[in-house]
Amino acid sequence: MSVNRDFLPCVVIPCYNHGGMMPGVLARLASFDLPVFIVDDGSETATRQQLEQLARENDRVALVRLAKNQGKGAAVIVGFETAAAAGYTHALQVDADGQHQIEDIPRLLDDARAYPDSLISGRPRYDASVPKSRLYGRYVTHFWVWVETLSLSIKDSMCGFRVYPLAATLALTSQRTIGRRMDFDTEIMVRLYWQGTASRFIETRVTYPDNGISHFDTLRDNLRISWMHTRLFFGMLPRIPSLLFRRRRTHWAQIAERKGLLGMRFMLAVYQWLGRRGFSLLLWPVIAFYWLTGKAQRQASCQWLAQVHDYADGRGIALPRPLNSYRHFLRFGYAMLDKIASWRGELHWGKEIDFAPGALDVIHQGRERGQLILASHLGDIEACRGMAQQVSGLVINALVFTDNAQRFRQIQESLTPQAGVNLIPLRDIGPETAMLLQQKLDAGEWVAIVGDRLAVHRHRGVQQRVVWSDFMGRPAPFPQGPFVLAAALRCPVLLMFVLREQNQLRVYCEPFADPIMLPRGSRQEALQQVIDRYAGRLAHYALKAPLDWFNFFDFWSLPDETSANRKKR
Repeated sequence: MSVNRDFLPCVVIPCYNHGGMMPGVLARLASFDLPVFIVDDGSETATRQQLEQLARENDRVALVRLAKNQGKGAAVIVGFETAAAAGYTHALQVDADGQHQIEDIPRLLDDARAYPDSLISGRPRYDASVPKSRLYGRYVTHFWVWVETLSLSIKDSMCGFRVYPLAATLALTSQRTIGRRMDFDTEIMVRLYWQGTASRFIETRVTYPDNGISHFDTLRDNLRISWMHTRLFFGMLPRIPSLLFRRRRTHWAQIAERKGLLGMRFMLAVYQWLGRRGFSLLLWPVIAFYWLTGKAQRQASCQWLAQVHDYADGRGIALPRPLNSYRHFLRFGYAMLDKIASWRGELHWGKEIDFAPGALDVIHQGRERGQLILASHLGDIEACRGMAQQVSGLVINALVFTDNAQRFRQIQESLTPQAGVNLIPLRDIGPETAMLLQQKLDAGEWVAIVGDRLAVHRHRGVQQRVVWSDFMGRPAPFPQGPFVLAAALRCPVLLMFVLREQNQLRVYCEPFADPIMLPRGSRQEALQQVIDRYAGRLAHYALKAPLDWFNFFDFWSLPDETSANRKKR
Protein backbone atom coordinates (compact mmCIF):
# COMPACT_ATOMS: atom_id res chain seq x y z
CA MET A 1 0.00 0.00 0.00
CA SER A 2 2.86 2.43 -0.63
CA VAL A 3 1.62 5.62 -2.31
CA ASN A 4 2.62 9.19 -2.93
CA ARG A 5 0.05 11.81 -3.93
CA ASP A 6 -1.08 15.21 -2.76
CA PHE A 7 -4.33 14.30 -0.99
CA LEU A 8 -4.54 10.63 -0.18
CA PRO A 9 -7.02 9.48 2.45
CA CYS A 10 -7.45 6.06 3.95
CA VAL A 11 -9.72 4.51 6.58
CA VAL A 12 -8.55 3.47 10.05
CA ILE A 13 -10.84 1.18 12.07
CA PRO A 14 -9.95 0.22 15.65
CA CYS A 15 -11.54 -3.12 16.47
CA TYR A 16 -11.90 -4.96 19.76
CA ASN A 17 -14.16 -8.04 19.66
CA HIS A 18 -16.42 -6.56 16.96
CA GLY A 19 -15.64 -9.26 14.43
CA GLY A 20 -19.30 -9.94 13.76
CA MET A 21 -19.93 -6.32 12.75
CA MET A 22 -16.90 -5.90 10.50
CA PRO A 23 -18.21 -7.62 7.33
CA GLY A 24 -21.14 -5.21 7.24
CA VAL A 25 -18.91 -2.19 7.86
CA LEU A 26 -16.49 -3.22 5.09
CA ALA A 27 -19.38 -3.90 2.70
CA ARG A 28 -20.66 -0.35 3.23
CA LEU A 29 -17.14 1.01 2.70
CA ALA A 30 -16.53 -0.96 -0.50
CA SER A 31 -18.19 1.53 -2.85
CA PHE A 32 -15.70 4.26 -1.87
CA ASP A 33 -12.67 2.20 -2.93
CA LEU A 34 -10.62 3.45 0.01
CA PRO A 35 -7.71 1.52 1.52
CA VAL A 36 -8.61 0.31 5.01
CA PHE A 37 -6.32 -0.29 7.98
CA ILE A 38 -7.99 -2.44 10.64
CA VAL A 39 -6.21 -2.35 14.00
CA ASP A 40 -7.04 -5.44 16.04
CA ASP A 41 -6.76 -4.19 19.60
CA GLY A 42 -5.99 -7.55 21.24
CA SER A 43 -9.31 -9.19 20.34
CA GLU A 44 -10.34 -12.71 21.34
CA THR A 45 -9.60 -15.68 19.08
CA ALA A 46 -12.91 -15.63 17.20
CA THR A 47 -12.56 -11.99 16.19
CA ARG A 48 -8.88 -12.46 15.28
CA GLN A 49 -9.79 -15.23 12.89
CA GLN A 50 -12.65 -13.24 11.37
CA LEU A 51 -10.38 -10.24 10.76
CA GLU A 52 -7.67 -12.42 9.23
CA GLN A 53 -10.19 -13.89 6.81
CA LEU A 54 -11.50 -10.44 5.86
CA ALA A 55 -7.96 -9.22 5.17
CA ARG A 56 -7.23 -12.26 2.99
CA GLU A 57 -10.41 -11.77 0.98
CA ASN A 58 -9.98 -8.01 0.38
CA ASP A 59 -6.78 -6.60 -1.10
CA ARG A 60 -7.83 -3.11 0.04
CA VAL A 61 -7.69 -4.18 3.69
CA ALA A 62 -4.52 -4.29 5.79
CA LEU A 63 -4.62 -5.84 9.25
CA VAL A 64 -2.49 -4.57 12.12
CA ARG A 65 -2.54 -6.61 15.32
CA LEU A 66 -1.78 -5.50 18.86
CA ALA A 67 -0.69 -8.31 21.17
CA LYS A 68 -2.96 -7.16 23.99
CA ASN A 69 -5.82 -4.73 24.43
CA GLN A 70 -4.48 -1.18 24.78
CA GLY A 71 -7.64 0.85 24.25
CA LYS A 72 -9.36 2.61 21.37
CA GLY A 73 -7.05 5.63 21.41
CA ALA A 74 -3.89 3.53 21.35
CA ALA A 75 -5.25 1.46 18.46
CA VAL A 76 -6.18 4.57 16.47
CA ILE A 77 -2.71 6.07 16.92
CA VAL A 78 -1.07 2.83 15.73
CA GLY A 79 -3.36 2.95 12.70
CA PHE A 80 -2.36 6.56 12.00
CA GLU A 81 1.33 5.72 12.24
CA THR A 82 0.91 2.76 9.90
CA ALA A 83 -1.05 4.84 7.38
CA ALA A 84 1.48 7.68 7.44
CA ALA A 85 4.35 5.23 6.93
CA ALA A 86 2.54 3.95 3.83
CA GLY A 87 2.35 7.50 2.44
CA TYR A 88 -1.24 8.50 3.25
CA THR A 89 -1.92 12.11 4.17
CA HIS A 90 -5.28 11.80 5.92
CA ALA A 91 -7.00 9.10 7.95
CA LEU A 92 -10.76 8.69 8.24
CA GLN A 93 -11.53 7.11 11.60
CA VAL A 94 -14.55 4.80 11.58
CA ASP A 95 -15.83 2.77 14.51
CA ALA A 96 -16.20 -0.99 14.12
CA ASP A 97 -19.64 -1.18 15.75
CA GLY A 98 -21.59 0.19 12.76
CA GLN A 99 -22.85 3.35 14.51
CA HIS A 100 -21.48 5.79 11.95
CA GLN A 101 -23.33 6.90 8.85
CA ILE A 102 -20.70 5.62 6.44
CA GLU A 103 -22.65 7.03 3.51
CA ASP A 104 -21.57 10.51 4.70
CA ILE A 105 -17.92 9.75 3.94
CA PRO A 106 -17.89 11.75 0.65
CA ARG A 107 -19.02 14.86 2.54
CA LEU A 108 -16.25 14.49 5.11
CA LEU A 109 -13.61 13.83 2.46
CA ASP A 110 -14.74 16.77 0.33
CA ASP A 111 -14.32 19.05 3.32
CA ALA A 112 -10.95 17.51 4.16
CA ARG A 113 -9.82 18.06 0.58
CA ALA A 114 -10.90 21.71 0.75
CA TYR A 115 -9.41 22.24 4.24
CA PRO A 116 -6.55 19.71 4.42
CA ASP A 117 -4.97 21.26 7.51
CA SER A 118 -8.15 21.00 9.61
CA LEU A 119 -9.66 18.17 11.62
CA ILE A 120 -12.98 17.29 9.95
CA SER A 121 -15.43 15.72 12.39
CA GLY A 122 -18.94 14.41 12.31
CA ARG A 123 -21.47 16.27 14.44
CA PRO A 124 -23.97 13.63 15.61
CA ARG A 125 -27.65 13.83 14.85
CA TYR A 126 -29.12 11.04 16.96
CA ASP A 127 -32.19 8.96 16.33
CA ALA A 128 -34.40 7.33 18.96
CA SER A 129 -31.84 4.55 19.55
CA VAL A 130 -29.46 6.75 21.54
CA PRO A 131 -29.28 5.95 25.28
CA LYS A 132 -30.40 8.99 27.25
CA SER A 133 -27.40 8.71 29.58
CA ARG A 134 -25.06 9.07 26.59
CA LEU A 135 -27.04 11.97 25.16
CA TYR A 136 -27.12 14.01 28.37
CA GLY A 137 -23.55 13.12 29.28
CA ARG A 138 -22.33 14.76 26.08
CA TYR A 139 -23.54 18.15 27.26
CA VAL A 140 -21.33 17.90 30.33
CA THR A 141 -18.36 17.22 28.05
CA HIS A 142 -19.37 20.07 25.73
CA PHE A 143 -19.28 22.47 28.67
CA TRP A 144 -15.81 21.40 29.79
CA VAL A 145 -14.41 21.52 26.26
CA TRP A 146 -15.69 25.08 25.87
CA VAL A 147 -13.93 25.95 29.14
CA GLU A 148 -10.70 24.17 28.13
CA THR A 149 -10.52 25.98 24.80
CA LEU A 150 -12.19 29.25 25.88
CA SER A 151 -14.10 28.90 22.64
CA LEU A 152 -17.45 27.67 21.34
CA SER A 153 -15.95 26.57 18.03
CA ILE A 154 -15.80 22.86 18.95
CA LYS A 155 -19.37 21.68 18.38
CA ASP A 156 -18.85 18.06 19.42
CA SER A 157 -15.69 16.42 20.74
CA MET A 158 -16.91 12.85 21.27
CA CYS A 159 -17.85 11.66 17.79
CA GLY A 160 -15.15 9.34 16.44
CA PHE A 161 -16.24 9.74 12.80
CA ARG A 162 -13.41 12.05 11.70
CA VAL A 163 -10.81 12.83 9.07
CA TYR A 164 -7.45 13.58 10.66
CA PRO A 165 -4.57 15.44 8.96
CA LEU A 166 -1.86 12.92 9.74
CA ALA A 167 1.17 15.23 9.78
CA ALA A 168 -0.23 17.58 12.42
CA THR A 169 -1.81 14.75 14.42
CA LEU A 170 1.33 12.62 14.60
CA ALA A 171 3.41 15.70 15.41
CA LEU A 172 1.19 16.05 18.48
CA THR A 173 1.12 12.38 19.51
CA SER A 174 4.90 12.11 19.16
CA GLN A 175 5.33 14.85 21.76
CA ARG A 176 2.40 14.28 24.09
CA THR A 177 0.77 11.16 25.53
CA ILE A 178 -2.92 11.27 24.63
CA GLY A 179 -5.64 9.31 26.43
CA ARG A 180 -5.53 5.72 25.23
CA ARG A 181 -9.13 4.70 25.83
CA MET A 182 -12.50 6.45 25.82
CA ASP A 183 -10.82 9.74 26.68
CA PHE A 184 -8.98 9.80 23.34
CA ASP A 185 -11.49 11.52 21.03
CA THR A 186 -12.04 14.55 23.24
CA GLU A 187 -8.46 15.02 24.39
CA ILE A 188 -6.89 14.89 20.95
CA MET A 189 -9.39 17.41 19.57
CA VAL A 190 -8.70 19.86 22.40
CA ARG A 191 -4.93 19.48 22.13
CA LEU A 192 -5.02 19.85 18.36
CA TYR A 193 -6.99 23.07 18.90
CA TRP A 194 -4.31 24.28 21.32
CA GLN A 195 -1.69 23.38 18.71
CA GLY A 196 -3.47 25.49 16.08
CA THR A 197 -5.38 22.82 14.13
CA ALA A 198 -8.93 24.02 13.54
CA SER A 199 -11.92 21.66 13.67
CA ARG A 200 -14.76 21.70 11.15
CA PHE A 201 -18.03 19.83 11.60
CA ILE A 202 -20.37 17.95 9.28
CA GLU A 203 -23.78 16.83 10.55
CA THR A 204 -24.15 13.06 10.43
CA ARG A 205 -26.72 10.58 11.69
CA VAL A 206 -25.58 8.21 14.44
CA THR A 207 -27.46 4.99 15.20
CA TYR A 208 -26.96 2.65 18.13
CA PRO A 209 -27.59 -0.83 16.64
CA ASP A 210 -29.71 -3.41 18.45
CA ASN A 211 -27.65 -5.84 20.51
CA GLY A 212 -24.58 -3.68 19.91
CA ILE A 213 -21.44 -4.35 21.93
CA SER A 214 -20.28 -1.46 24.12
CA HIS A 215 -16.83 -1.39 25.69
CA PHE A 216 -17.63 1.64 27.82
CA ASP A 217 -16.76 0.84 31.44
CA THR A 218 -19.10 3.08 33.42
CA LEU A 219 -16.82 3.46 36.46
CA ARG A 220 -13.34 3.32 34.97
CA ASP A 221 -14.05 5.31 31.82
CA ASN A 222 -15.94 8.02 33.69
CA LEU A 223 -12.96 8.30 36.05
CA ARG A 224 -10.60 8.51 33.06
CA ILE A 225 -12.73 11.20 31.44
CA SER A 226 -12.92 13.18 34.69
CA TRP A 227 -9.14 12.99 35.09
CA MET A 228 -8.72 14.02 31.45
CA HIS A 229 -10.85 17.13 31.96
CA THR A 230 -8.87 17.94 35.11
CA ARG A 231 -5.59 17.75 33.17
CA LEU A 232 -6.98 19.79 30.30
CA PHE A 233 -8.38 22.44 32.63
CA PHE A 234 -5.03 22.98 34.32
CA GLY A 235 -3.33 22.83 30.93
CA MET A 236 -5.65 25.59 29.78
CA LEU A 237 -4.66 27.97 32.59
CA PRO A 238 -1.17 28.93 31.32
CA ARG A 239 -2.65 29.18 27.81
CA ILE A 240 -5.32 31.72 28.79
CA PRO A 241 -3.56 34.72 27.18
CA SER A 242 -3.05 33.01 23.84
CA LEU A 243 -6.54 31.49 23.86
CA LEU A 244 -8.27 34.76 24.75
CA PHE A 245 -6.50 36.69 22.02
CA ARG A 246 -6.47 33.90 19.54
CA ARG A 247 -7.29 34.79 15.95
CA ARG A 248 -7.76 32.42 13.08
CA ARG A 249 -4.41 31.77 11.45
CA THR A 250 -4.02 33.52 8.13
CA HIS A 251 -1.40 32.99 5.49
CA TRP A 252 1.58 35.28 5.82
CA ALA A 253 0.90 36.76 2.38
CA GLN A 254 -2.74 37.42 3.28
CA ILE A 255 -1.86 39.58 6.31
CA ALA A 256 -2.90 43.03 5.19
CA GLU A 257 0.04 45.39 5.12
CA ARG A 258 -0.12 48.13 7.66
CA LYS A 259 -1.35 51.49 6.51
CA GLY A 260 1.18 54.23 6.21
CA LEU A 261 2.58 54.49 2.69
CA LEU A 262 2.94 58.26 3.09
CA GLY A 263 4.71 57.83 6.41
CA MET A 264 7.14 55.32 4.95
CA ARG A 265 7.94 57.66 2.08
CA PHE A 266 8.53 60.46 4.58
CA MET A 267 10.91 58.29 6.62
CA LEU A 268 12.92 57.32 3.58
CA ALA A 269 13.02 60.96 2.47
CA VAL A 270 14.45 61.78 5.91
CA TYR A 271 17.13 59.19 5.26
CA GLN A 272 18.05 60.94 2.01
CA TRP A 273 18.16 64.37 3.70
CA LEU A 274 19.65 63.61 7.12
CA GLY A 275 21.41 60.31 6.61
CA ARG A 276 21.31 57.19 8.74
CA ARG A 277 21.59 59.00 12.07
CA GLY A 278 18.61 61.27 11.43
CA PHE A 279 16.63 58.33 10.13
CA SER A 280 17.43 56.35 13.29
CA LEU A 281 16.17 59.11 15.57
CA LEU A 282 12.79 59.14 13.84
CA LEU A 283 12.63 55.36 13.44
CA TRP A 284 12.24 54.74 17.18
CA PRO A 285 8.85 56.49 17.63
CA VAL A 286 7.56 55.26 14.27
CA ILE A 287 8.36 51.65 15.15
CA ALA A 288 6.83 52.23 18.59
CA PHE A 289 3.55 53.15 16.88
CA TYR A 290 3.60 50.01 14.73
CA TRP A 291 4.57 47.89 17.74
CA LEU A 292 1.65 49.23 19.80
CA THR A 293 -0.93 48.86 17.04
CA GLY A 294 0.34 45.68 15.33
CA LYS A 295 -1.22 43.20 17.72
CA ALA A 296 -0.91 40.05 15.60
CA GLN A 297 2.68 40.79 14.63
CA ARG A 298 3.59 41.68 18.21
CA GLN A 299 2.17 38.40 19.48
CA ALA A 300 4.10 36.49 16.82
CA SER A 301 7.28 38.30 17.85
CA CYS A 302 6.76 37.45 21.52
CA GLN A 303 6.05 33.83 20.62
CA TRP A 304 9.27 33.65 18.60
CA LEU A 305 11.44 35.16 21.31
CA ALA A 306 9.92 32.94 24.00
CA GLN A 307 10.61 29.86 21.88
CA VAL A 308 14.20 30.98 21.27
CA HIS A 309 14.76 31.48 24.99
CA ASP A 310 13.31 28.06 25.84
CA TYR A 311 15.37 26.33 23.17
CA ALA A 312 18.62 28.09 24.06
CA ASP A 313 18.19 27.69 27.82
CA GLY A 314 17.58 23.97 27.45
CA ARG A 315 20.89 23.61 25.62
CA GLY A 316 23.00 26.05 27.58
CA ILE A 317 23.37 28.41 24.61
CA ALA A 318 24.12 32.06 25.35
CA LEU A 319 21.99 34.50 23.37
CA PRO A 320 22.88 38.04 22.28
CA ARG A 321 21.26 40.69 24.48
CA PRO A 322 18.97 42.52 24.85
CA LEU A 323 16.09 40.62 23.27
CA ASN A 324 12.57 42.00 23.35
CA SER A 325 9.67 42.43 20.97
CA TYR A 326 10.16 46.17 20.44
CA ARG A 327 13.80 45.68 19.44
CA HIS A 328 12.63 42.91 17.12
CA PHE A 329 10.36 45.41 15.32
CA LEU A 330 13.15 47.99 15.34
CA ARG A 331 15.56 45.56 13.71
CA PHE A 332 13.01 44.99 10.95
CA GLY A 333 12.85 48.74 10.36
CA TYR A 334 16.62 48.94 10.02
CA ALA A 335 16.56 45.97 7.65
CA MET A 336 14.30 47.94 5.29
CA LEU A 337 16.84 50.74 5.37
CA ASP A 338 19.68 48.31 4.63
CA LYS A 339 17.88 47.07 1.53
CA ILE A 340 17.69 50.57 0.12
CA ALA A 341 21.24 51.45 1.14
CA SER A 342 22.65 48.35 -0.51
CA TRP A 343 21.04 49.17 -3.84
CA ARG A 344 22.19 52.79 -3.62
CA GLY A 345 25.77 51.61 -3.14
CA GLU A 346 25.95 53.00 0.40
CA LEU A 347 27.03 49.76 2.10
CA HIS A 348 30.75 49.21 1.76
CA TRP A 349 32.59 45.92 2.12
CA GLY A 350 34.77 45.77 5.19
CA LYS A 351 32.80 48.53 6.88
CA GLU A 352 29.00 48.19 6.88
CA ILE A 353 29.03 44.66 5.42
CA ASP A 354 31.61 41.88 5.36
CA PHE A 355 32.06 38.15 4.91
CA ALA A 356 32.13 35.70 7.79
CA PRO A 357 35.28 33.52 7.85
CA GLY A 358 35.24 31.04 4.98
CA ALA A 359 32.21 32.52 3.21
CA LEU A 360 34.17 34.25 0.44
CA ASP A 361 36.07 31.04 -0.33
CA VAL A 362 32.79 29.18 -0.82
CA ILE A 363 31.53 31.89 -3.20
CA HIS A 364 34.74 31.95 -5.24
CA GLN A 365 34.74 28.17 -5.60
CA GLY A 366 31.35 28.32 -7.31
CA ARG A 367 31.99 31.29 -9.61
CA GLU A 368 32.31 29.17 -12.76
CA ARG A 369 28.96 27.40 -12.40
CA GLY A 370 25.38 28.35 -11.82
CA GLN A 371 24.50 27.94 -8.15
CA LEU A 372 21.25 27.86 -6.21
CA ILE A 373 21.24 29.88 -2.98
CA LEU A 374 18.87 28.46 -0.40
CA ALA A 375 18.04 31.44 1.79
CA SER A 376 15.36 32.33 4.34
CA HIS A 377 13.62 35.24 6.04
CA LEU A 378 16.34 35.24 8.65
CA GLY A 379 18.46 38.34 8.07
CA ASP A 380 18.67 40.52 4.99
CA ILE A 381 19.58 38.38 1.99
CA GLU A 382 18.49 41.20 -0.37
CA ALA A 383 21.29 43.42 0.89
CA CYS A 384 23.75 40.79 -0.20
CA ARG A 385 22.11 40.55 -3.63
CA GLY A 386 22.64 44.25 -4.20
CA MET A 387 26.26 44.12 -3.09
CA ALA A 388 26.94 41.06 -5.21
CA GLN A 389 26.03 42.96 -8.36
CA GLN A 390 28.10 46.01 -7.42
CA VAL A 391 31.20 44.35 -6.01
CA SER A 392 31.69 40.78 -7.12
CA GLY A 393 30.12 40.93 -10.55
CA LEU A 394 27.84 38.00 -9.88
CA VAL A 395 24.39 37.90 -11.42
CA ILE A 396 21.95 36.75 -8.75
CA ASN A 397 18.28 36.20 -9.53
CA ALA A 398 15.87 36.20 -6.60
CA LEU A 399 12.53 34.40 -6.57
CA VAL A 400 10.18 36.60 -4.55
CA PHE A 401 6.60 36.30 -3.35
CA THR A 402 5.33 39.59 -4.76
CA ASP A 403 1.99 39.45 -2.92
CA ASN A 404 3.78 40.48 0.28
CA ALA A 405 5.29 43.86 1.20
CA GLN A 406 3.95 45.56 -1.93
CA ARG A 407 4.02 49.03 -0.40
CA PHE A 408 7.63 48.73 0.64
CA ARG A 409 8.63 47.36 -2.77
CA GLN A 410 6.93 50.32 -4.48
CA ILE A 411 8.97 52.73 -2.38
CA GLN A 412 12.15 50.74 -2.85
CA GLU A 413 11.82 50.71 -6.62
CA SER A 414 10.90 54.41 -6.78
CA LEU A 415 14.10 55.35 -4.92
CA THR A 416 16.35 52.69 -6.44
CA PRO A 417 14.91 51.52 -9.78
CA GLN A 418 17.56 48.83 -10.14
CA ALA A 419 16.07 47.09 -7.10
CA GLY A 420 13.62 45.33 -9.39
CA VAL A 421 16.33 43.96 -11.65
CA ASN A 422 16.64 40.14 -11.54
CA LEU A 423 13.54 39.71 -9.41
CA ILE A 424 11.45 36.74 -10.51
CA PRO A 425 7.84 37.16 -9.24
CA LEU A 426 6.51 33.95 -7.75
CA ARG A 427 3.11 32.75 -6.60
CA ASP A 428 3.53 29.01 -7.22
CA ILE A 429 6.43 26.73 -8.04
CA GLY A 430 5.68 24.70 -11.16
CA PRO A 431 7.40 23.18 -14.20
CA GLU A 432 7.60 26.57 -15.92
CA THR A 433 9.56 27.90 -12.93
CA ALA A 434 12.12 25.11 -13.25
CA MET A 435 12.55 25.74 -16.99
CA LEU A 436 13.20 29.45 -16.47
CA LEU A 437 15.69 28.85 -13.67
CA GLN A 438 17.52 26.17 -15.63
CA GLN A 439 18.17 28.75 -18.35
CA LYS A 440 19.62 31.14 -15.75
CA LEU A 441 21.85 28.45 -14.25
CA ASP A 442 23.07 27.27 -17.66
CA ALA A 443 24.17 30.86 -18.31
CA GLY A 444 26.29 30.77 -15.14
CA GLU A 445 23.91 32.96 -13.14
CA TRP A 446 22.92 32.28 -9.55
CA VAL A 447 19.39 31.85 -8.25
CA ALA A 448 18.20 32.58 -4.70
CA ILE A 449 15.05 31.11 -3.19
CA VAL A 450 13.80 31.00 0.39
CA GLY A 451 13.04 27.66 1.99
CA ASP A 452 11.05 28.79 5.02
CA ARG A 453 7.71 30.04 3.67
CA LEU A 454 4.76 28.32 2.06
CA ALA A 455 3.57 29.42 -1.36
CA VAL A 456 0.96 32.15 -1.46
CA HIS A 457 -1.59 30.02 -3.29
CA ARG A 458 -2.16 26.32 -3.38
CA HIS A 459 -0.50 24.60 -6.28
CA ARG A 460 -3.17 23.90 -8.85
CA GLY A 461 -5.95 23.80 -6.30
CA VAL A 462 -4.57 21.06 -4.07
CA GLN A 463 -3.31 21.10 -0.53
CA GLN A 464 -0.13 22.75 0.63
CA ARG A 465 2.70 20.26 0.28
CA VAL A 466 4.76 20.48 3.41
CA VAL A 467 7.24 18.46 5.43
CA TRP A 468 7.13 18.79 9.20
CA SER A 469 10.55 19.17 10.77
CA ASP A 470 11.85 20.01 14.22
CA PHE A 471 12.70 23.70 14.45
CA MET A 472 13.71 25.26 17.75
CA GLY A 473 12.30 22.28 19.62
CA ARG A 474 8.86 22.21 17.95
CA PRO A 475 7.57 20.67 14.70
CA ALA A 476 7.16 23.30 12.00
CA PRO A 477 5.81 23.02 8.43
CA PHE A 478 8.37 23.65 5.68
CA PRO A 479 7.44 23.85 1.99
CA GLN A 480 8.49 20.97 -0.23
CA GLY A 481 8.63 23.17 -3.33
CA PRO A 482 12.05 24.86 -2.99
CA PHE A 483 13.79 21.58 -2.15
CA VAL A 484 12.07 19.58 -4.89
CA LEU A 485 12.93 22.40 -7.31
CA ALA A 486 16.57 22.36 -6.22
CA ALA A 487 16.71 18.60 -6.78
CA ALA A 488 15.16 18.95 -10.24
CA LEU A 489 17.74 21.58 -11.25
CA ARG A 490 20.62 19.27 -10.24
CA CYS A 491 22.94 22.14 -9.43
CA PRO A 492 25.16 22.96 -6.44
CA VAL A 493 23.18 24.35 -3.53
CA LEU A 494 24.55 26.87 -1.02
CA LEU A 495 23.10 28.17 2.22
CA MET A 496 23.40 31.93 2.66
CA PHE A 497 22.44 34.19 5.56
CA VAL A 498 23.13 37.91 6.06
CA LEU A 499 22.93 38.72 9.77
CA ARG A 500 23.52 41.92 11.71
CA GLU A 501 26.24 41.31 14.29
CA GLN A 502 28.16 43.97 16.20
CA ASN A 503 26.68 46.81 14.10
CA GLN A 504 27.73 45.17 10.85
CA LEU A 505 26.03 42.96 8.28
CA ARG A 506 27.88 39.67 8.06
CA VAL A 507 27.48 37.26 5.14
CA TYR A 508 27.51 33.56 5.97
CA CYS A 509 27.76 31.06 3.14
CA GLU A 510 28.26 27.30 3.28
CA PRO A 511 27.85 24.34 0.90
CA PHE A 512 24.62 22.42 1.36
CA ALA A 513 24.48 19.81 -1.42
CA ASP A 514 25.93 19.16 -4.87
CA PRO A 515 23.25 18.38 -5.89
CA ILE A 516 20.22 17.54 -3.74
CA MET A 517 19.28 13.95 -4.55
CA LEU A 518 15.75 12.58 -4.12
CA PRO A 519 15.83 8.93 -5.28
CA ARG A 520 12.51 7.74 -6.64
CA GLY A 521 12.34 4.71 -4.36
CA SER A 522 12.94 6.69 -1.16
CA ARG A 523 11.91 10.19 -2.19
CA GLN A 524 9.93 11.10 0.91
CA GLU A 525 12.61 9.86 3.30
CA ALA A 526 15.33 11.74 1.40
CA LEU A 527 13.21 14.90 1.31
CA GLN A 528 12.66 14.64 5.06
CA GLN A 529 16.41 14.38 5.65
CA VAL A 530 17.14 17.38 3.42
CA ILE A 531 14.56 19.58 5.13
CA ASP A 532 15.69 18.40 8.58
CA ARG A 533 19.22 19.57 7.69
CA TYR A 534 17.93 22.91 6.46
CA ALA A 535 15.82 23.41 9.59
CA GLY A 536 18.84 22.57 11.75
CA ARG A 537 21.08 25.11 10.03
CA LEU A 538 18.30 27.71 10.10
CA ALA A 539 18.03 27.26 13.87
CA HIS A 540 21.83 27.44 14.22
CA TYR A 541 22.02 30.83 12.52
CA ALA A 542 18.83 32.12 14.14
CA LEU A 543 20.48 31.71 17.54
CA LYS A 544 23.29 34.01 16.37
CA ALA A 545 20.85 36.84 15.62
CA PRO A 546 17.33 36.14 16.96
CA LEU A 547 16.12 39.66 16.15
CA ASP A 548 16.86 39.03 12.46
CA TRP A 549 13.89 36.66 12.27
CA PHE A 550 11.42 38.38 9.92
CA ASN A 551 8.58 35.85 9.90
CA PHE A 552 5.99 37.81 11.87
CA PHE A 553 3.41 35.04 12.08
CA ASP A 554 3.01 31.72 13.91
CA PHE A 555 5.75 29.78 12.18
CA TRP A 556 4.81 26.45 13.80
CA SER A 557 1.25 26.31 12.47
CA LEU A 558 -0.17 25.80 9.03
CA PRO A 559 -2.31 28.72 7.82
CA ASP A 560 -6.06 28.33 8.33
CA GLU A 561 -7.62 29.19 5.00
CA THR A 562 -11.12 29.46 6.37
CA SER A 563 -10.66 33.14 7.09
CA ALA A 564 -9.49 33.79 3.56
CA ASN A 565 -12.45 31.93 2.12
CA ARG A 566 -14.79 33.86 4.38
CA LYS A 567 -13.56 37.14 2.93
CA LYS A 568 -14.54 36.01 -0.57
CA ARG A 569 -18.18 35.50 0.34
